[in-house]
Amino acid sequence: MTTLIYTHEACFAHQPGTHHPESPKRLEAVLGALRKPEFSTVVWRDAPLGTREQVLLVHRAEYVDAVEAARPSTGYLVLDAGDTVMSPGSWEAVMRCVGAACAGVDDVVRGEARNVFCATRPCGHHAEADRAMGFCVFNQAAIAALHARRAHALQRVAVVDFDVHHGNGTQHAFWDDADLFYGSCHQSPFYPGTGARSESGVAGNIVNVPLARGCDSATFRDDMGKELLPALRRFEPELLIISAGFDAHHLDPLGGLCFADDDYHWITRELMAVADASARGRVVSILEGGYSMEGLASGTAAHVRALLKS
Repeated sequence: MTTLIYTHEACFAHQPGTHHPESPKRLEAVLGALRKPEFSTVVWRDAPLGTREQVLLVHRAEYVDAVEAARPSTGYLVLDAGDTVMSPGSWEAVMRCVGAACAGVDDVVRGEARNVFCATRPCGHHAEADRAMGFCVFNQAAIAALHARRAHALQRVAVVDFDVHHGNGTQHAFWDDADLFYGSCHQSPFYPGTGARSESGVAGNIVNVPLARGCDSATFRDDMGKELLPALRRFEPELLIISAGFDAHHLDPLGGLCFADDDYHWITRELMAVADASARGRVVSILEGGYSMEGLASGTAAHVRALLKS
């Protein structure tokens, strides 16, 4: 078994505006990094379209209907306070994101891949059941977790999120279910204002590790090693999903943390070790944020380099 990467040309057609940080150039940077010779053993697949049934695992029908009906034929449509913008190609792009995440779950559960990386955009972890926010329309990580339950009868599924921003949408989707685990390290205080240590879910199934602006590698690794990773091991997931954001990179213009490329390699290997112990190594990683093209490319390469060492 090897590492699979899902992507699709439709993800370039999500065009939120010339000066918007969530630019198609992000995906260009990621794909440019991953198409180098060192990744020649990766298997590439086109992301399928997600289904309405999959999206409804997390999002309310009236919200899904409203987004689909409102997609513009020209120009732009703002879905929230100005952060999340749709263009004519956005609907297909977000449905490819959902399709990639769910197909990745299918692949690792069926033993067709050891792990999967979804090189898709836009990101998803801020999307709530009934609203878009923070560049996110549908929450593909949460959808993938619930798809694993419905399609494969898995019970205990974990999402770990190392984006610089807290994934409020995933936390809310998992809050009341003791068999869903959400763990996040993120800058705090920072957008979206959630993710305090006291936010712990119905049964301690939510673990937040807030990091102060300027947090370096040593503090990040120490906090993860003392807090999030032990909690994840105790949870014993049958499948691990990673919300892989690279905006905690020290080069990122939006974030204020100081992660290096090797930190992404380190945390990926640590998460894979947990998956090896309880989930038969099954990992699906989904691209979230990252707005320095250099930091996004090198951070993603470090992450996938670790995935390949399964």
